[in-house]
Amino acid sequence: MTTVVPTSEDDPALAVVRFTSELAWADAGPEVAEPQVTRLCMEAQECIVMGRWLDLASLMLTSADLVFSKVSDKDLECIFTVICNLASKLENLDEFEVAKLVSTKITQQPNDKPALRLKILFNLYNLLGGPDSRFFVYMQALNLALNGKVVDHIIPSFKKIDCFLKEWNIGVKDQRNLFLTIANVLKESKSSGKDSFKFLTRYLATFSGEDSYIISEAKEEAVRSVIEFVRAPDMFQCDLLDIPAVAQLEKDSKYALVYQLLMIFLTQKLDAYLEFQAANSTLMKSYGLVHEDCITKMRLISLVDLGSNESGQIPYALIKDTLRINDDEVELWVVKAITAKLMDCKMDQMNQVVIVSRCSERIFGPHQWLSLRSKLATWRGNVASLINTIQANKVVEEGLPAGQGTTIR
Repeated sequence: MTTVVPTSEDDPALAVVRFTSELAWADAGPEVAEPQVTRLCMEAQECIVMGRWLDLASLMLTSADLVFSKVSDKDLECIFTVICNLASKLENLDEFEVAKLVSTKITQQPNDKPALRLKILFNLYNLLGGPDSRFFVYMQALNLALNGKVVDHIIPSFKKIDCFLKEWNIGVKDQRNLFLTIANVLKESKSSGKDSFKFLTRYLATFSGEDSYIISEAKEEAVRSVIEFVRAPDMFQCDLLDIPAVAQLEKDSKYALVYQLLMIFLTQKLDAYLEFQAANSTLMKSYGLVHEDCITKMRLISLVDLGSNESGQIPYALIKDTLRINDDEVELWVVKAITAKLMDCKMDQMNQVVIVSRCSERIFGPHQWLSLRSKLATWRGNVASLINTIQANKVVEEGLPAGQGTTIR
């Protein structure tokens, strides 16, 4: 026995089919248009009765795609809200198929109303329940934002990316795709290089523990991370040397010099850079590195490196020689280092020395941990000595007659 499911023009899906099909066939004349509109509405009604939601979504998308440029943004948003809502009627597997169908159709023409298309994808994402469906749509939104040049609309969501990762529970390959795409989006936005660099290093870190063949897939991005670090005027510390995907460059015939450049910026001083640049100026230019900018960064790095010595004092003369500057420029470069928050210090003009109380580390490896351990032990000993002194004075004062210890004579 056949079960009849009552439908009417009040059904949002049928209303959308009729509205979009009438617009799509409007130019053909009523004699041609009316039979086509009727046919499409009957097909839609049959899909609803039979519960063929995927077929219904495909039918609605075909008509909606034809009228994308003929209706207002508000009407388009309403049309696609009805289409996207079909996903909420389905179980996880079918939901994923509808999400895939809708998002693929939306992203086919990224340069036509990209901001609206992105908004539709966000609406679809919020209607979905399955983590697989949500991750797929989010990746589609990332690529749409990148290709449609509307990246500013999706960047705010990056603050929640760690929460999303817990929800999606995706594998390593999907994580790589996600981190690299986000890094590309941030690079396109011309925002802080630190943000793009952060996700690029997260991408590279996913290759840790893989064999050399798999790690080699990340070679180009490893080079990119080095160049981005060297070029960035506000990045002075990184962990690239600890990442296997970057370490592979050291023995690579094509990229060994790139690794050498990274080593200079993380472990050496200005003189090493100048020697490298003199021998590899063509390489530097091929990566878009500006010599003057690199000198500025290496001077700041070299100054901070001088401040890491145990004495905590840097003679003006040593700064002048190491940075290769004039006498009257020494204090200017110290101020630049303080402004960049690379060091805290005071300038003793009388004795021509810089007294350093804190300086940043370019890398944080075993040597830095040992140094930190030594400083903490010293601090702990100083605190213990101070406590003992206070307690001893308290005992002495308690043993004096009343008022004797507090009277000034």
